[in-house]
Amino acid sequence: MSGRDFEGFTVVITGASTGLGRAIAVETARRGAGLVVVNYARSAEEAEETARLVEAEGAKAVLARGDVAQDEDCRKIAEAAASTGRIDALFNNAGVTKFAPNHADLDAVNAEDFLRLYAVNVVGAFQMVRAARSLLEAAPAPGAVVNTASIAGVVGNGSSVPYAASKGAMTTMTLSLARALAPRIRVNAICPGFIDTPWFGKAMDAERVDRLRAGAAAATPLKVASTAEDVAGAAVFLASPASRHVTGETLLVDAGLHLGGASLAMR
Repeated sequence: MSGRDFEGFTVVITGASTGLGRAIAVETARRGAGLVVVNYARSAEEAEETARLVEAEGAKAVLARGDVAQDEDCRKIAEAAASTGRIDALFNNAGVTKFAPNHADLDAVNAEDFLRLYAVNVVGAFQMVRAARSLLEAAPAPGAVVNTASIAGVVGNGSSVPYAASKGAMTTMTLSLARALAPRIRVNAICPGFIDTPWFGKAMDAERVDRLRAGAAAATPLKVASTAEDVAGAAVFLASPASRHVTGETLLVDAGLHLGGASLAMR
C-alpha cells in the first residue's frame, strides 16, 4: 500500500475514458490526488463514469475533451489543470492502432495508417508535453511524464507494423525528452503487453477476444492476462515520489512476455 503519496497532486491523463487510463485516474485519486483531468476524444459517457469513480475516491475530476493529434486540443487539455498552477504528473496514455496482426502482409496497411498512428501515439504525446511543460516545471518536485508505450515497440510484434513502429518511436522520444527537460521534468515510459480491456472488443467478436486472452496468459511466464489495474500500478509508480531519481527509463510491464520474444539487446 503506497498510502497518500499523491496528496494534493494535479494529474492529467490522456485517453482516460476506459481501460488503462481510467485505472490510472482512479489509482492516483485513491492515493490522494487533488485534481484529476480526464481526457477523452469521443465517449463522453465513459469519461463521465471515470470522473465519477475518481470523485468517489475523494479527488476533483475535470473532463477535457480533445484529440491529442491536434495541438490546439492539447493546449486546452493542459489548460484544464491551470487553476492549480501546476501539473505534478502527465500520463500520455491516449493511443490508437490498426489491427493487421500478420506483419508479413505488407498490403494490410498503408501510409495513411502510419500517419494516423504516429499523429496520436507519438506526435500527440509530444504535443501534450509541450503544452504542459510550464505547469510541469511549476510543480514543487520535478513534474513527471509517463508515456504508455508497448512491448510491441520493443520486440516488434503486436497489432500491426505501424503500431509497433509508433511505440518504438515513443520509447526513443522518452529518452530524448528525459535528457532535454531535466532537471525540472522526469520522463519515463511503460511497455505493457496484453491488457484485458474493451479495446480489443471494438475490433473482434467475443469468442476471438476470449481466445486472445487465453493465448496471452499461456504465452507469459506468469501465466496471467494482465488487467488495466495490474498495469496501472507501474505507471503510477513512475509518477510517484518513490521514483524521484528515475528518468529516461522504459519499464516492461508484460507479465514476462518479452522473455519468450526477441532479444532485448536494443534496450
